[in-house]
Amino acid sequence: MRALAQFLPVLYLVSLIVFILVYLTGDPSALLVPEDATEEDRLALVAAWGLDQPWHVQYLAYMKNILSGNFGVSYRYGTSALPVVLERIPATLQLAGGALLVALLIALPTGIYAAVRRNSRSDLIVSASAVLGKAMPNFWVGIMLILIFGVWLRVLPVSGSGTWWHLILPCVTLGLGFAADMTKLIRSSMIEALGQDYVRTARAKGIPEHVVVLKHALRNALIPALTMTALHAIGLLGGALVTETVFSWPGLGQLIVQAIYTKDMAVIQIAVFAITIMTLIINFAADLLYRLIDPRIRI
Repeated sequence: MRALAQFLPVLYLVSLIVFILVYLTGDPSALLVPEDATEEDRLALVAAWGLDQPWHVQYLAYMKNILSGNFGVSYRYGTSALPVVLERIPATLQLAGGALLVALLIALPTGIYAAVRRNSRSDLIVSASAVLGKAMPNFWVGIMLILIFGVWLRVLPVSGSGTWWHLILPCVTLGLGFAADMTKLIRSSMIEALGQDYVRTARAKGIPEHVVVLKHALRNALIPALTMTALHAIGLLGGALVTETVFSWPGLGQLIVQAIYTKDMAVIQIAVFAITIMTLIINFAADLLYRLIDPRIRI
């Protein structure tokens, strides 16, 4: 119940902010009517959609509809906006989950290895690679991957969806920046953990080094890494917007871009709601995982 009490004010503020921002962009009626439509046709459309009302009247009507289970009609699709958004959520979750997996598969081994081999040549290479990975913007990485694997080598599809092969390039594009941040954090956390008294005690007992590193040090180093994972998982949902556009991936990001172009208020609101709800769920799940990793932590 406490989590629900925290969710509702956030959702209300998000709905208000997004509504005001979309309202300030102007009347979408010019984008909805045909090119040969008369001014009378446009005004009739404006009245039919209630766009001639003051913003606060439009917002109250919108909130009343939401509370009654009516999430509005998409201007662009001419149907209920809720199914339009819901059918895009699985694709975005696939992309974000795949990108998170790519990042963890890169960051965990390289971060641990760099910490164990601190100040060695390998450590310097890993650190330099992490800085380079963070410096490269997602859209540029995506274009380079398309050029290499799609145009030159022709081994991977570069747009659309349908198979797991379609996921590879967008997931790598979205996950590389996160992997760079995570590698640096795991390295620093592991270095700090390896210097603690309990690690020295474990080594003095003759426990094998790989057990000391993976069981004793890594568990404590994972807590800050988990915090960053939760934050970046949220960022991946929003960052997917650019990646989905580059790879024509049919997720929420591409839908939001199209809705912004057409000022499709209902779709924008529900899409942002969906991302907000997923964000709150991720934060709550991270709190629970803290407790599992370290029982001393209280939520």
